[in-house]
Amino acid sequence: MTDHHQSTRGKPRVAFVTCAELPDLDPDDRLLLDPLARRGVSAEALDWADPTADWPAYDLAVLRSPWDYALRRDEFVAWASRVPALANPADVVRWNTDKRYLAELSAAGVPTVPTSWVAPGEGWRPPARGEYVVKPAVSAGSRDTGRYDLADPRHRELAVAHVRRLADAGRLAMVQPYLDAVDAAGETALLFLAGPDGPTFSHAIRKGPMLTGPDVGVDGLYRPEEITTRTATPEQLAVAERALAAVPGGPGRLLYARVDLIPGPDGAPLLVELELTEPSLFLAHADGAADRLADAILARLDARR
Repeated sequence: MTDHHQSTRGKPRVAFVTCAELPDLDPDDRLLLDPLARRGVSAEALDWADPTADWPAYDLAVLRSPWDYALRRDEFVAWASRVPALANPADVVRWNTDKRYLAELSAAGVPTVPTSWVAPGEGWRPPARGEYVVKPAVSAGSRDTGRYDLADPRHRELAVAHVRRLADAGRLAMVQPYLDAVDAAGETALLFLAGPDGPTFSHAIRKGPMLTGPDVGVDGLYRPEEITTRTATPEQLAVAERALAAVPGGPGRLLYARVDLIPGPDGAPLLVELELTEPSLFLAHADGAADRLADAILARLDARR
């Protein structure tokens, strides 16, 4: 009898998928361990790239901090397709790890930050003025991301060099106007966790503005963030619901989702990212959030038994 069958008969086993740099998980994800233990669930951290990992031995694999995948996305997507019980599902991972999904959501009527795309081999002529953000279409942790004032000749040179650097690495670049309302308002992340009727709003946080200038590199896996709690507005919740409704295959399969919004020029919320693969969930910033996610994981396990 396989370990998998033993685990479904005894204590359920959950793998929290991480990377080699975070073998003990991100501190926020460790908040889940006690709630799961109280529910009779055994959870452990496992590096997605560990060749010795026995993924079928787990009743559920939950993507949490595999934040080193950006430079080897093809390998990561292929790995996801081989994991028997992955949350979120492998086809969602494939779709969501390339930010061209923003174009699909925009076409579906979701208000998104305007984005242009520059593929390797294509030239890019920067606009004459205005502040713009340059980043790769496949990225994590705000790495390889910069902000440029194109009226400044030096910034123009650096922006063009940034796009060229991504192209030389075979990476698709995305260029977006910098929406300066974020300087005061910050970014709002709305966190949704699986409920009986699909993703259910759990809590929201404010992320302070992070992009202060050209890309000069990031030490570590992600750019440090300033996080505080926030109350979501009805307008923000409405945009989030529209974005989730447009997810291929429907939102009902999602264990978690994070919807990142910033104010547009008129103050209305615009989607900057829909994080369905490995988002920080900021469980420490909302009472009961870890228990709510533990309940959602337990419900997934019960549905599979």
